[in-house]
Amino acid sequence: MELTGGKFSLSKVRDSVTGSVLPVGILILIAMMVLPLPTVLLDMFFVLNILLSLVILMVAMHTYRPLDFSSFPSLLLIATVLRLSLNVASTRIVLSEGHTGAGAAGVVIQAFGDFVVAGNFTVGIFVFIILVIINLVVITKGAGRVSEVSARFTLDAMPGKQMAIDADLNAGILSSEEATVRRADVAKEADFYGAMDGASKFVKGDAVAGLMILAINIVGGLIIGVTQHDIPVGEAAQTYILLSIGDGLVAQIPSLLLSIAAAIIVTRVSDNTDMAEHMGKQIAISRAWIPVAGIMFMIGIVPGMPTLLFMVAAAAAAIAARLSYLAEERRANGQEDEAEVMPPDMAENPDLFDLQDITDNSAISIQLGYGLLDLVDEEKDGPLVRRITAIRREVSRALGFVVPTVRLRDDLSLKANQYRIRIGQTIVAEDVIYADRKLALAGSNSTIKMEGIDVKDPSFGMDATWIMPRQEAEAEANDYVVIQPDSVMATHLSQIITKHAGELIGQDDVQMLLDNLAKTAPQLVQSIVPKLVPLHNLTGILRELLRERIPISDLRRILEVLPGLASRNLSVRDTAEALRPALAGLLIQQVAPLNQPLPVITLSSDMEHVLITTARQSNDGELMLESGLARKLLQAISETNERLAANGQQAVMVVAPQIRRQFSDMVRQHLPDTIILSFNELPDARKVDVVATLNGNGAIPDLPPAK
Repeated sequence: MELTGGKFSLSKVRDSVTGSVLPVGILILIAMMVLPLPTVLLDMFFVLNILLSLVILMVAMHTYRPLDFSSFPSLLLIATVLRLSLNVASTRIVLSEGHTGAGAAGVVIQAFGDFVVAGNFTVGIFVFIILVIINLVVITKGAGRVSEVSARFTLDAMPGKQMAIDADLNAGILSSEEATVRRADVAKEADFYGAMDGASKFVKGDAVAGLMILAINIVGGLIIGVTQHDIPVGEAAQTYILLSIGDGLVAQIPSLLLSIAAAIIVTRVSDNTDMAEHMGKQIAISRAWIPVAGIMFMIGIVPGMPTLLFMVAAAAAAIAARLSYLAEERRANGQEDEAEVMPPDMAENPDLFDLQDITDNSAISIQLGYGLLDLVDEEKDGPLVRRITAIRREVSRALGFVVPTVRLRDDLSLKANQYRIRIGQTIVAEDVIYADRKLALAGSNSTIKMEGIDVKDPSFGMDATWIMPRQEAEAEANDYVVIQPDSVMATHLSQIITKHAGELIGQDDVQMLLDNLAKTAPQLVQSIVPKLVPLHNLTGILRELLRERIPISDLRRILEVLPGLASRNLSVRDTAEALRPALAGLLIQQVAPLNQPLPVITLSSDMEHVLITTARQSNDGELMLESGLARKLLQAISETNERLAANGQQAVMVVAPQIRRQFSDMVRQHLPDTIILSFNELPDARKVDVVATLNGNGAIPDLPPAK
């Protein structure tokens, strides 16, 4: 929260103060190692050291994930330098003023020394050594090993995590902003664990330094006290050991706290709860607490055991078992943590929802029934996301612009094996696939009927059967083509994207294409857009081209042809039609290789003359055919295409330029995959093979190839 009034901002003041204090504080720490400190300041800094260590420990315990405390390695370094500076300053005072008595180094060191030594400095030394061993051998060594392994595994996992983010981005699961944040988190995680691997060495070195400083203080104090101040050996040992142990404890206790904090951080598992809540949920298992209560009770009734203590422990375990059982029942009934699942405002008013709950701005989305979720589950090696990414890349390359990301979501309103494809908010396709089966398409030599679920292939409408995986070998042996369920959906999606490509490109996409072309042809772009053709008109032209599968990958060619058309004041659709002869070759090369004749279907001269006359007589230039004639013509086109598809060929329909657009509008309403070209769109050097000539009665096949 910021308190702003005029030009005052509390957050800016806080950041300014922090930015000024930190460098000054570092300089003070360095100065403490060189300049002598009065005992009052030394006491204040010792208390500050303990305060800082406790704060760091509490913050470490209440973080949800390690990255929430990413500044920990830096804080650990600062706290270690502070502690070492205090050790140097206190050692100077102990050795120079220790002969004056136990209070020479300040009240904090004296209090810690008296508390631990308690009249027997030998016991004090052993207690201090035990604390150092706990810190150095157990906590610090374990935390250092965990940090080292975590850093190695995190770095090894970075490429996989980056690929997973890219896959989610391409599938529409993540937005570009969310993907950027996720990538930054991956980089921060690697930096954090790498820093923690090094920071653990600070803690280890600090513990070793504390042990060495203790020895120096004791040995040096005895030498100085006996030789320079003529103090008896027993009295010198009592005084200097008290001061040395007090000094060591004041440093080792904060060091132990920071070691525990470091161990908590590196062993923390990312979760949406703090450490206490995370542990509490996982140990609240009634099946674990019940036998514990029984065992404690049995130990308590053994003769010679402290019965009361064990009975109290057994009762506490029984209470914990009962509470855990009640919590498990609430979870089973779906009554636990409802307030945590719902946002605070939703908990107060469950009827409240916002715009994000009812809108979906994805250009392409696929809704999946719950039975198909395994296809997108990466833990179960779900292949659908990779398939969709490959489809987007392939279609983008074919059409000439980047197809928007596909968003995958589950929808409980759908049947288990149903999926639905949307373009924007419009449902454009839906079908059923079976994740545990495979789709078998009969070939020309298939002689048996496979047992399974008979359906129509969603992409091409062919008869097909969903068979069990164990039937795959039998199906392939009988000339069936067996297809994986994710491939069935991906092929259907590819067909839908190609069909609706004109709806997927917008002004932002066109501007990106122009910006990319401007890197190699800046003058061409600047002279055409927006001087001759506004951006919205160019977008409309490209949409018209894509609507009939004309690729727009050669944007340079499009811009070069546009100046000659701009002076004719053509509409957007007429401009697109005029551009087609310059671009049709891009579509033709996708239908048939360059070294093979292009299969074409033509109209008989009489039929074509009828269509031209009809178009001229129509006020709006549309083809108004008699219903019977139109039906026969469409049926002939469909049968010819099916016959060619059975032989692995795809033909294009070629008609007179005067009726190409009108004829395409009529045919594509019923046969959307049919490609309609005009004679002037065929490249001069391209060989064609007329596979059928159509009239009002059907097809006339097997004509000699046209040259």
